[in-house]
Amino acid sequence: MKRASIKHLCAGMALAISSCLWAQTAATQPAAASSAQPWWKGAVLYEIYPRSFQDSNDDGIGDLNGITRRLDYLKTLGVDAIWLSPIYPSPQVDFGYDISNYEAIDPQYGTLKDFDHLVAEAKKRNIRIIMDLVLNHTSDKHPWFIESRSSKTNPKRDWYVWRDGKGAGQPPNDWQSDFGHSAWQFDPKTNQYYYHKFYIQQPDLNWNNPAVRKAMYDVERFWINRGVAGFRLDAITTLFEDPQWRDDVAVKDENGKTKINEYGDTQLDDAMTNNLPEVHDVLRQLRQVADSYKGRDVVLIGETYLNSINDLKKMYGANDDELQLPMDMQIGFINKLDVSLFRKRIDEVQNDVNGDEPMIVFDNHDNPRWDRYGDGTHNQDIGRVIATILFATRGTALFYYGDEIGMVTTPPTRKEDVKDPVGLTGWPKNKGRDGERTPMQWDDGPNAGFTAANVTPWLPIPPSYKTVNVKNQVMDFDSMLNWYKQLIEFRRSTPALRDGKNVMLNTSDNNVLSWLRVAPGQPAVVIACNFTAQPQKVSFDLSSQGITGKQAKTLMKTPGSSDPSSLDNVQLPPFGVYMGQVQ
Repeated sequence: MKRASIKHLCAGMALAISSCLWAQTAATQPAAASSAQPWWKGAVLYEIYPRSFQDSNDDGIGDLNGITRRLDYLKTLGVDAIWLSPIYPSPQVDFGYDISNYEAIDPQYGTLKDFDHLVAEAKKRNIRIIMDLVLNHTSDKHPWFIESRSSKTNPKRDWYVWRDGKGAGQPPNDWQSDFGHSAWQFDPKTNQYYYHKFYIQQPDLNWNNPAVRKAMYDVERFWINRGVAGFRLDAITTLFEDPQWRDDVAVKDENGKTKINEYGDTQLDDAMTNNLPEVHDVLRQLRQVADSYKGRDVVLIGETYLNSINDLKKMYGANDDELQLPMDMQIGFINKLDVSLFRKRIDEVQNDVNGDEPMIVFDNHDNPRWDRYGDGTHNQDIGRVIATILFATRGTALFYYGDEIGMVTTPPTRKEDVKDPVGLTGWPKNKGRDGERTPMQWDDGPNAGFTAANVTPWLPIPPSYKTVNVKNQVMDFDSMLNWYKQLIEFRRSTPALRDGKNVMLNTSDNNVLSWLRVAPGQPAVVIACNFTAQPQKVSFDLSSQGITGKQAKTLMKTPGSSDPSSLDNVQLPPFGVYMGQVQ
């Protein structure tokens, strides 16, 4: 269907998303991936922060029924699975990552019946549900911890990490919480300290205790039995601590001066509490539970902030028996448009993990959104560059709600408006994570369509919602929303993009990141992303790949740019993108 016809068709149907959304590409619905491979390989995953996606009961907080209401939108976008940040009962100190019951739903979000309905409705649309499984710690209001802190002789005492201090008022060592200050909290009733890698209200579980492991593996089974397709494993690298309880080492700058972090503490390297080898035994056991559900392809995704590609490689397991999808944070969090560094790190994860599936991550509920890469002038085009890297490289793609419409980080401007305790502790150097958790911007009406007009949402709606919203972008062929939709569809319908290997091109070019996707017996696809604010010309010699063709059929290009006369003359505007199928 021609573009003009589509625009006419969609005029006046702004919110009829399920029937009209992006019809210009729906006419060629992509073929599903081969059934011979697991569903998650090459899939498109979408993170939802439930508090901020859709409010269905007008209390200002997003909920499960709100997500169910928006499933048609996600289906049309091309999402294969949604990852829900925690929806378990919780005191909400860390907005759900402090769990008081692992086998129920927090009333703010709904009920188990609502969850079952979400799973069933998602299944009708071939969308799977992935739960966030928090294994490192519980809430201090969890019955396990209430028992544990009741006395030194309680059977659950060693379900958590308790230690004597070095002396009066002196914690066992210098370990720090990731959220500021000491990781040890004194309990006067039992005259010992408990360890918390995160908030004081999030005591760490003792994973050396077999009873803890059994309890958590039972939680894994509970949700698989309820229909979930997998888990995102929160803070998975921090399950164990140094058995000798040694101090961490202070980090020094290039002048040998000790660094001070944003909380005013001496910066430590956390080598005694992060990525210890014992975690791999737990990952294998979690995987054994998942794999025991034959034919389900239950997937384990790891929150894995690691220092090197070798560390990432280990997370897959020596025998591919640990995580199927450890998150690669080393590419998306480069945080500057450096062609050589992007090329190096993409090449590493494509070639140095024994052929396992990459999962590149650019943003999530804990980090500023994609616009941290922006220059203030070309932000939309830079957003297209980032999306192209995410969807046009080999791997499973994960993105964060609102990325597809270009939602930006909107931090609070006053400390009294901060909801995230990280921001309360770190203000003003660290304003917390509220800025990346603002409500989804559905339309330009009151409260952006997130909640009723007369309700105050849990976080303020960013002023950008008047122009940056789903309703406006559905009808704009050149919108960010349509860029995402087309990328996802080409990724599915084009064999080289779906299954092909990744080959870097023009590797001495420090202005343009280029690569080729090649699948046996299928047309290759060339991709080029301009990382600069100046126009760039690139040419491609593909003879080393056995490709002699010099013409390409344009699949996608930055709006307003021209088709190349040949692959010898590809003209890219500032932060421009070109993707073409070689003829």
